[in-house]
Amino acid sequence: MKVFKGWGMAFLLSFILIPQVASATGLEAAIGFWNQDPQGDIAYKGESLSLEENLKYSDKTRFFCRAKIDMPLMIPNIYLMATPMKFDGTGSKDVKFTFGDKTFTGNVPFTSELRVNHYDIAFYYGLPFVKTATLGKLNVDAGLNLRIIDLKAEITQAPTCESKSFALPMPMVYLGAQVRLVDKLSLEAEIRGIAYSSNHYYDLIGRAKYKVFGPAFLGAGYRYEDIKIDYKDVKANVRVGGPFAEVGVEF
Repeated sequence: MKVFKGWGMAFLLSFILIPQVASATGLEAAIGFWNQDPQGDIAYKGESLSLEENLKYSDKTRFFCRAKIDMPLMIPNIYLMATPMKFDGTGSKDVKFTFGDKTFTGNVPFTSELRVNHYDIAFYYGLPFVKTATLGKLNVDAGLNLRIIDLKAEITQAPTCESKSFALPMPMVYLGAQVRLVDKLSLEAEIRGIAYSSNHYYDLIGRAKYKVFGPAFLGAGYRYEDIKIDYKDVKANVRVGGPFAEVGVEF
């Protein structure tokens, strides 16, 4: 339910902030599932904990949704996306360790949860003349993306429990490309990214899209995220990748 609530809030906010959306000249919307395989480590005022070795996280399949809105004239196009991401498990560490302001006992199992939900809104333009010069076979988009990261990390080893949560707004560059191979089949790529100081966040998507009938299409591809942030005493170096599939409509 939280997934739908978060997406609904993002979608409603966009419509409130941009009333011109009623005059959109095109719409693409899709829902799907992404198999997320986590790697890396996280720390909160203490030692780094491996997502695989210590926290024992494994891949999870999560729902996602997205919508692209083509605007008329010089109004930038809009790209909305909601991506839930949460892992949990029962882990252990062979020595005592610190997480936040609490110390946890070594060789005693503990449970943990890492949530990194994120919501995107991008404003972009298609590069002029590219589509015309390639007779409609290639389109390239460029713009700015605002990502809101909803992060929560928690460890419980009864009776001790420690958690940290925050929302982090992150501006990113957005680049997209679509290649129409034949009338019904196209290949797409999307890049969102930012790098500053020792931090970075890269989100790469590759997609094949096939129109099955009318405006309906099926999509499948691979998505990879590389996150390295140091914010409010949380240090995360996390990589998540895996295949996805989606169904949508395009008008």
